[in-house]
Amino acid sequence: MKRRQFISKSARGVLAGAVAGGMVFPAKGRSRILGANERINLALIGCGGRGEILARGFIDDGAEIGYVCDAHSDRMAAMAELLNGLQNKKPKMIKDRQAALNDKDVDAVVIATPHHWHALPMIQAVQADKDVYLEKPPSLTIWEGQKMTEAAKKYNKIVQIGAQCRSAPYVHAASEYINSGKLGDIHLVKVFNIKPNPPCTKRGEPYILGNPEKPPKGLNWDLWLGGSPSRPYYPTIFNNYGWVAFWDFSVGDIDDAIHQLDLALFLMGEPTPSAVSSSGGQFHFKDTDADIPDLQECSFDFENFIMTLEIGGYPAYMRKTTTTIRRNDEFPYWTQNATRVELYGSKELMIIGRHGGGWITMTSGGKIVEKMYGRVPDEPHRKNFLDCLKSRKRPYGDIEIVNNSMNVAHLSNIAYRTGNKKLYYDSAMERFIDNDAANSLLRRKYRDEYSVPDKV
Repeated sequence: MKRRQFISKSARGVLAGAVAGGMVFPAKGRSRILGANERINLALIGCGGRGEILARGFIDDGAEIGYVCDAHSDRMAAMAELLNGLQNKKPKMIKDRQAALNDKDVDAVVIATPHHWHALPMIQAVQADKDVYLEKPPSLTIWEGQKMTEAAKKYNKIVQIGAQCRSAPYVHAASEYINSGKLGDIHLVKVFNIKPNPPCTKRGEPYILGNPEKPPKGLNWDLWLGGSPSRPYYPTIFNNYGWVAFWDFSVGDIDDAIHQLDLALFLMGEPTPSAVSSSGGQFHFKDTDADIPDLQECSFDFENFIMTLEIGGYPAYMRKTTTTIRRNDEFPYWTQNATRVELYGSKELMIIGRHGGGWITMTSGGKIVEKMYGRVPDEPHRKNFLDCLKSRKRPYGDIEIVNNSMNVAHLSNIAYRTGNKKLYYDSAMERFIDNDAANSLLRRKYRDEYSVPDKV
């Protein structure tokens, strides 16, 4: 059976095995075997906002950050000082991540860089006998995801992707409810990511690059660019998440939607689509320098159902599930919830939120049949990773399984970038059928010194 077909049919069983205690990774090649109560030593690559959140969380969970690495030395120094106050030990600051990879006392690497800097350090880490916690999205292209999965399997490494919904108890309960048959046959799934602004705007204004400037002191701009094409430094790219506006650095606003997309595919049993179509453009924020659309609608054909994905960044009244709701027994106002999934069964409708928010099922007249509140799953997802470092069991967000969801996200972007077309996809071969333009976007060109290797 082809690898992708195997994942589609067995991923739910794999995750169930992980919960039950099966699917153990061999310890072969590990630099040291962790004891049950031993403190885990981590290296952090990427000292931005998400890096800080993960570092704080892992320290709270009992781990220690031994190294910090970033292309901006000032930001790296600030992170080292912050962590010194949290763990009573200042991590070593390194410009070259290889120093941490060579240290046998480092158990795992946490990667919280922009999207274009995910694949290479993850592959190098597993080659250096390190496990990895990698923020989503795992890859910038389908080919990168193939190489990353191949490397993780080859070196028997645990690679947990930041797909936190997979560690949420309320999500597993929703899966059990669906498997019980209470929703009936599901033939339509709708995934929403409709927010007040896309990440590439400021205060609702179009994204404008402005004039190139000299990089600030402490920033190695060439290193930050990595494998992406060389270009002048623009503050609007480097600061405030602006790089998400460009395909050279990101997967676009689907970076946020990947959580809901992955949630939907998990609930539906990890299927792969046979076709994808896209419609979108820059309708609201005109005269912008951004590559990504401010509105995009995609449709995916699966064996027995259709799934739609709606990504937008302009309706002022849409909101993500608030922190208050996520931490209490409350539900969002679903029709204006920006990040929800709807599953239309023949008997009941299920609406579920990501990262908390919980879920409800409904019948005619808005009658609620079943409900469950939810909590933010960041902590259980981190702890699942740390537990797996010791048990060598497959994590909930295993890269091979989450990569299936990421491929679906890539398909939607490729359909948009090739002119809002319908594309047919061979999931076994992981290629488009009779479409050279689409296949040319399965892989990107790298600057030589930052290339992801063909042989991992």
